[in-house]
Amino acid sequence: MTIDPLVLMTDVEQATEALLRTAEQLDDTVVGEPSALPGWTVGHVLTHVARNADAYTNLLTWARTGVETPPYPSPAAREAGIAAGAARPLAEQIADIRAAHERFADAAAAMPATAWTFHLPVIDRSAAAVPWARLREVEVHHVDLGRGYTPADWPDAFALRLLREIAGDLPASAPAMVLRPFGLEHPLTVGSPTGTTQAPVIGGPARSIAAWLAGRADGADLTVSPDGELPRPVRWK
Repeated sequence: MTIDPLVLMTDVEQATEALLRTAEQLDDTVVGEPSALPGWTVGHVLTHVARNADAYTNLLTWARTGVETPPYPSPAAREAGIAAGAARPLAEQIADIRAAHERFADAAAAMPATAWTFHLPVIDRSAAAVPWARLREVEVHHVDLGRGYTPADWPDAFALRLLREIAGDLPASAPAMVLRPFGLEHPLTVGSPTGTTQAPVIGGPARSIAAWLAGRADGADLTVSPDGELPRPVRWK
């Protein structure tokens, strides 16, 4: 699916503002409380959202200038940065996310048309993929805050694109299944059934299937045909 990256930047802006509105309604003590991500507090999630914006700013800078600018100095530095910022006061976290988003938006606005076609080896995609990657991070981690925003709040277009991406990225070794999101004319096939075993058909709203495959929902509102248990999806990022 090809979408103008600058069009997606409008979606990134709206998703970021929605996340910030959620954060602004929280009490400062919530920073140290568990998030919906095992092992991470709300502060870890908020800090990651900010540092991820800076990481993608680095990638856009790389594409625009041709000077190698990795998203993070190293995986260890990425983890250390999240840990170091996780306990900061809520107001500081919010200001950090807003400032990091503005840097990212400025970097996108500075991109000449040809720079969007620049191949970024670290993600093995062109720079045009970066706004979608950022939108995905903001929307999914908004859910991960565990503070009222759920996959049911995802915009239709985002949920469907996320579903297509996850289904397309699953390895051939993933449990075989046929995904039939409501309103989608053609089903999505994942994996390959073994022998004469029939792949189960999973039905439900696109948001629900995407959230289940992403590990952000238990799939309780999904249907399985023939009757049986839902397959265990492969772990997603």
